[in-house]
Amino acid sequence: MSLLAQIQEMQKEFMKQVSEEDVKVLQSATAKLIESDIAARCLKQGDKMPAFSLPNAINETISSNIMLNKGPLVINFYRGGWCPYCNLELKAFQEALPEIVDLGAQLVAISPNLPDKSLSSIEKHALTFEVLTDIGNQISRQFGLVFTLDAQLQPLYKQFGIDIPSFNGDESYELPIPATYVVNSDGIIKFAFVDADYTRRLEPDKVIEALKNLT
Repeated sequence: MSLLAQIQEMQKEFMKQVSEEDVKVLQSATAKLIESDIAARCLKQGDKMPAFSLPNAINETISSNIMLNKGPLVINFYRGGWCPYCNLELKAFQEALPEIVDLGAQLVAISPNLPDKSLSSIEKHALTFEVLTDIGNQISRQFGLVFTLDAQLQPLYKQFGIDIPSFNGDESYELPIPATYVVNSDGIIKFAFVDADYTRRLEPDKVIEALKNLT
């Protein structure tokens, strides 16, 4: 089943469980974020990727420069382990990982989640790629991805049982918009998918196609 089909199936179940008023609040916040034009200001194809060194789930430092010395890099920025859309996306990329590796590339996922929260995601979804912690969204900010969760959504998320400060270790409510980049060994972004609508995610086969087209 495609990632899109999985998302649509999940959305149908979600709509049965929430009020019409809550749905309006969610849709309004997403519309405002789209209208802010944040996606247009993010790094895009042809830009140089900022180098990073970030801790993984067991607090080992992972360097983008070292990874790029081995070949292309696929970077997936996600909001956090609390986000069902992100979890579906991470699982979809795990399924595509063998083909990504066969094409000589490595895959990393980055979120502001604390390492122990990332470890929970790894264990829950049996992920075998690196899941990195971007404390304070410092790297996401360099990519232009960071926004502050709408004030109306903050209590609503708590109502849903989502405690973002606990996941991120701060009270900022700053998150990255979901994004996926394919970067060649020179550190140049060769493919970029960025969407301010968190319900839209990239199908992993598009990453496979981009890797095949690297020159």
